[in-house]
Amino acid sequence: MASNLARRISVAAIGIPATVGLIYLGGWALVATLAVLGALGALELYRLAARRGVHALLVPGGVGAALMPVAAWLVLPCGYGLEPRWLAFVVAAWLLGVLAWAVAFRAPDEGPAAGVGVTVLGALYAGGLPAFLLLLRHSLNAPTAWAGTALAGLPLVITWICDTFAMTGGALFGGPKMAPVLSPKKTWSGAVSGTVGALLTALVYGRWIMAPLGAPVGAGTLLACGLAVATLGQLGDVAESLFKREAGVKDSGAFFPGHGGVLDRLDSLYWGIPMVALVLSLAGVL
Repeated sequence: MASNLARRISVAAIGIPATVGLIYLGGWALVATLAVLGALGALELYRLAARRGVHALLVPGGVGAALMPVAAWLVLPCGYGLEPRWLAFVVAAWLLGVLAWAVAFRAPDEGPAAGVGVTVLGALYAGGLPAFLLLLRHSLNAPTAWAGTALAGLPLVITWICDTFAMTGGALFGGPKMAPVLSPKKTWSGAVSGTVGALLTALVYGRWIMAPLGAPVGAGTLLACGLAVATLGQLGDVAESLFKREAGVKDSGAFFPGHGGVLDRLDSLYWGIPMVALVLSLAGVL
């Protein structure tokens, strides 16, 4: 227990400053990081599926997950500014490549349809959803690199604090289980505590971090972001538990010592990042 806690603390001590630094650098440094994490996350999901006899197409799946943030960067105005239709062409070409790979290497009795399905899911889930971080970091309404960093940090910070409040509230108050089959440790008291933490964090972060760094956002929009992360982020955690329960494993991998795999660490962010980007877009911030 003590050694595991020490590993978790050491990983967090290194990971948080590294994350801030990468987001500040943005550009290809952030794209490359998202591409690597996307490929690793997709491969973890494919391994989970394989434990239940569904075998993904690993090469096109891993490549596709890595290409998602690259394609997003190519169409962003602060990237290469290509017309959005080219993103659709890239995704379509990749999908056709997945199907062609299945035709070439899968027999009819080897589950080609299920393999193609989980391949596409893994690439879009682990590679496509986190790519919305690029839209936050490189918003045209962010006047400086620090302003863009503050915007991109919003879903991350809310998620981290929400998780902390949820674990603490669940341990202190206990009560009815939220998803007893999928995640026995999660309680409704923890979910409520996490939501309270997310709302407070959104307001505090917006007031004391975002506004001074040149990315002011209204209180209503911040609360909407906090609610979106608290609701969908916790749902994302339960969704990943669904995959792990099906596979019969505790962690999706061991990429982060003491923290599990890529999916274990990013499960809430897969849902929270695009939803914060959507809320801020609707509010005219992005």
